[in-house]
Amino acid sequence: MTQNSKPSGPGKLTKRFAETFPRSAELWERARAVFPSGITHDARIMLPFPIYIEKAKGAHKWDGEGHQFIDYWVGHGGLILGHGHPKVEAAVNHQLGRGTHYGACHELEIAWGEMVLDLVPSAQRVRFTSSGTEATLMALRLARSFTGREKMIKFEGHFHGWHDNVLMGVFPPYETPISPGLLEGVVDSCLLAPPNDIETVERLLTENNDIACVILEPSGAAYGTIPGREGFLQELRELTLKHGVLLVFDEVVTGFRLARGGAQELYGVIPDITSLAKILAGGLPGGAVCGRQDIMELLEFKLESDWNRFKKIYHPGTFNANPLSASAGVAALTEVKEGDHIEKAAETGHSLRRKLNEVIDDQGVSWCVYGQSSIFHVLMNHQCPKRGKCDYSDCDYDYKALKNSAGLDLIFELRCGMMLGGVDMPGPGGWISSAHEDADMEKTARAFGETLSVLKEEGKAV
Repeated sequence: MTQNSKPSGPGKLTKRFAETFPRSAELWERARAVFPSGITHDARIMLPFPIYIEKAKGAHKWDGEGHQFIDYWVGHGGLILGHGHPKVEAAVNHQLGRGTHYGACHELEIAWGEMVLDLVPSAQRVRFTSSGTEATLMALRLARSFTGREKMIKFEGHFHGWHDNVLMGVFPPYETPISPGLLEGVVDSCLLAPPNDIETVERLLTENNDIACVILEPSGAAYGTIPGREGFLQELRELTLKHGVLLVFDEVVTGFRLARGGAQELYGVIPDITSLAKILAGGLPGGAVCGRQDIMELLEFKLESDWNRFKKIYHPGTFNANPLSASAGVAALTEVKEGDHIEKAAETGHSLRRKLNEVIDDQGVSWCVYGQSSIFHVLMNHQCPKRGKCDYSDCDYDYKALKNSAGLDLIFELRCGMMLGGVDMPGPGGWISSAHEDADMEKTARAFGETLSVLKEEGKAV
């Protein structure tokens, strides 16, 4: 989503949307008196107003007026099994009857941690958090503590949560932090490199002897909105080892989605530290950081030396490994490990991208749909000559245009049109679950075609 664009006047789709969902309009008016902008997550900003959902099951969800939507949010990517998978529901319902918060250790947290160690190649020890943001925060603190260095390298366009350390270089213009209120020293500790640019990384590592780690989304920025270059992860692993710098994979989105062991299993590159969330907790709140044992030992108490109080990394957290999240996480990861959910969702993702590109070709507009596995992105009004016929792992289009392909007004118009057609997706793209079926793909393609037709008529899709 473009940060500096301002919505223009409403088009036909926006006006029809406002007429079709009056109950959500009423709820939004109430919400605006309670929350800043009436929302509880920045990604849910929507004009003329957001949709309010009352229930969800499988690949679908419903608002209070009975409108049904094919859901490509799927819990912000966390529900690869779809909404309300019976085994996850059964596990959570069983745990509800036993307690929601013990304030104590419990066996489920061990089973959950054992699943992570079993599935994630880099995981020798694991520590649970309450979110992906907390996981990347912990990963960076571990890296600084282990190396005794202060700086990190981050890639432009990559997103690692909303804590202060990682709010630089998220959206164009990349030299401007995405949020005010950051300390100058924190901003200066983050060195930015263009995505897939190994030469810049090598220069930064050569010129600076105080870099603790390099952090990135291994799939490419914003879960592949800017695709990773083939061979880049291998080059980065070799370079970080050469300079004694830790490599951190942010697998909050890709973990248990691109493969059972995440992107690191798919690409055969093992980082030193990995952050996880989303699918990890089966749709409930939860995150984790895992990695090499010698690094994770910084979280240990050394009982023989007064608990090593000021040398260990301090890490409380009221909801770390909460029993409800642990129950959902164990059930979901068991399904991921033993079932074919990743493969089914990836196959459906391939089908959806193909169908949507066929619609684009029929409409004759300069859009394309691309992505990897069970993830898709919509590039609007672009100038790429490949027109969606490219090799995803060899994308040479301007990365700044990939992350900044449309203003908010066009994104909102697209979402309005899609929801009028019974499809809800988070901006220009989304995630697919194993619960999505062929009929969902057909309906999505029809809604996309109808939306594109209106946008083309109004001169907004060209």
